[in-house]
Amino acid sequence: MIMIRIAIVEDDRHDREALKKCLNRYEKENQVKFSVTEFQDGEDIVTDYTASYDLIILDIEMAFLNGMKAAEKIRELDTNVIIIFITNMPQYAIQGYKVNALDYILKPISYFSFSESMVRALAKVKTPEKEYITIVLKGGKKKLDVARICYVEVQDHVLIYHTLDGDFETKGTMRDTDNQFDPKKYFRCNRCYLVNLEFVETYQGSDIMVNGDTIQVSRSRRKPFLDALNEYMNEVEK
Repeated sequence: MIMIRIAIVEDDRHDREALKKCLNRYEKENQVKFSVTEFQDGEDIVTDYTASYDLIILDIEMAFLNGMKAAEKIRELDTNVIIIFITNMPQYAIQGYKVNALDYILKPISYFSFSESMVRALAKVKTPEKEYITIVLKGGKKKLDVARICYVEVQDHVLIYHTLDGDFETKGTMRDTDNQFDPKKYFRCNRCYLVNLEFVETYQGSDIMVNGDTIQVSRSRRKPFLDALNEYMNEVEK
């Protein structure tokens, strides 16, 4: 049974309890398992955000940091988490498209509307299966889709993840990447670069083009690189 990680962000105790009761009922009726973390304000969840949730149920009206502002900050670090707003003012919930919210639930919370939103949310959680890594950034953490990482570069104990969604920096060394990636798909072409073979566009002499960037393959790794690239391409074509 898949464990679905859910965050509830709600400053009203009665509404938090109502949400938990709905989650408990949904678990029993649909044979799913939830791990629920509670927050009493938007400020609480965005502080040291861990990017470890599948779904965030977020109240819009809160005292310190409202749900819309909290969602904007969360989206800076986590583009994948599913967000559902809860509110008694639907005119605000309509703005949810700005933060790619899936849905909104009107207060007072009814189990019928809650369960309809959950069906849509869990369909997205379960498919497709993706592989992620989480890196530490200033102000929190960010979850990266491994399939969208083109290559990793190291400069003076700083790892730079070059992705289709931009570049992200975190402290570390190439040794820290050893257990993060499939060795059949990612190849260390020199001491400073680890490349995703899927994004290798051309190879000429000692240079390869990776998603538009030129990277040099060290002399000692040219043949192993070609072997790895050919093996990867053969697997893809099967």
